[in-house]
Amino acid sequence: MQVYRGMDIGTAKPSAEERAAVRHHLLDVAEPCEDWDVACFQAAATDALAAIEARGHRALFVGGTGLYFHALVDRYCIPGRWPELRRQLEKEPDTALLYRRLQEADPPAAERIGALNRRRLVRALEVTLGSGRPFSSYGPGVGVFPPTNWRIAGVWLPRHVVAERVARRFDAMLALGLVEEVRTLMASPGGLSRTARQALGYKELLAHIELGMPLSDAADEAVRRTRQFARRQRVWWRRDPRVRWFGAAENPLELLPALLGNWGSGRDGQ
Repeated sequence: MQVYRGMDIGTAKPSAEERAAVRHHLLDVAEPCEDWDVACFQAAATDALAAIEARGHRALFVGGTGLYFHALVDRYCIPGRWPELRRQLEKEPDTALLYRRLQEADPPAAERIGALNRRRLVRALEVTLGSGRPFSSYGPGVGVFPPTNWRIAGVWLPRHVVAERVARRFDAMLALGLVEEVRTLMASPGGLSRTARQALGYKELLAHIELGMPLSDAADEAVRRTRQFARRQRVWWRRDPRVRWFGAAENPLELLPALLGNWGSGRDGQ
């Protein structure tokens, strides 16, 4: 979400001073009214990586969103989009029927996705029917961890510490003016895109501004959803055997020497 101009406080975007000290990439490259998806990210990140390496430097890729990580590191082949077909599929209320259609059109994809994941069933059918090529032919998808030259590190904190940090972080964002930032974005030409409106913190404050949800309730919901997201991240990344984990009791900055040592020992890789 840091790709969006103006979405600064709620995405914890690096400050001007931090960006002056260390060059950052893929910040402020899209208007908040634009939809930004994994294909956009993959193309922009690949270009940035090539430019960094052309200057004789190494890239440090920081983030926690699994699909975007794998799109870059594992070089996913990302299929196109067929919006009208997708709208037709989304109108079908029977998820079981969508599953049966996918079983007929692309049995491996149906087996991999399962009968209950409606969002992924719609996407698989959109690609299969729109491209004329089975969704499963685009690659094994998430959950497969091929060998890589990237040096991958994960930072681990106790769950109660993460929960406390999430709450403090959102309180600090509110104090910095997050509500006013959301109001400004809403008033900008084009407003907020479907993608931007889903950002943690922004979605809940939009409910406060547009629907009248009390601010305290919106803040509680933002903290709750962020904690849920953190738990899903923990579960997801624990599945990847390529990650080397570094744990701290409270302060993740204590891990900096070990992280830099791990990164420095991988000069032959990324």
